[in-house]
Amino acid sequence: MSSNYLLAMYHKVLKWPFGRQIFARIFANKAPYFKTIKPLITELRPNYCELTFAKRKAVQNHIGTVHAIALCNGLEMAMGALAEASIPGHLRWIPKGMTVRYTAKADSDIRIVAQTPDDIWQEGDVDVAVAGYRADGTAVIEGHITIYVSKKPQRNNHD
Repeated sequence: MSSNYLLAMYHKVLKWPFGRQIFARIFANKAPYFKTIKPLITELRPNYCELTFAKRKAVQNHIGTVHAIALCNGLEMAMGALAEASIPGHLRWIPKGMTVRYTAKADSDIRIVAQTPDDIWQEGDVDVAVAGYRADGTAVIEGHITIYVSKKPQRNNHD
């Protein structure tokens, strides 16, 4: 088990009944718009996060497919969990931009994957690869989210 706070929480909560659902709800509270897709984080480890969400009326567009913003919310949530589970303790991150391509109709439940190489965590711009897949494995959205990584400020403990 890792000393990373998010991974430690993930592994602890997985032991509970409905642990994945509980963990996903806790993490989704970090940015309330994540809750709109009702995500389930199915795998979380350093440099990798996978989540799923159901195609349901609340995430559909006028043609009955999963809408673009729901897909992007899934991408951003997976990237955020990956970043929090992976970044070295002396660094912090903030999203800087997102580039995506819609590659097929999102006409089923969705599986989102975010991943990075192990050696990517350094100061400056870091690109996190993100993709979403429908039930048959076809990619429906692909892209990357650029995050800006910087050193955490020194804390002054004599105040």
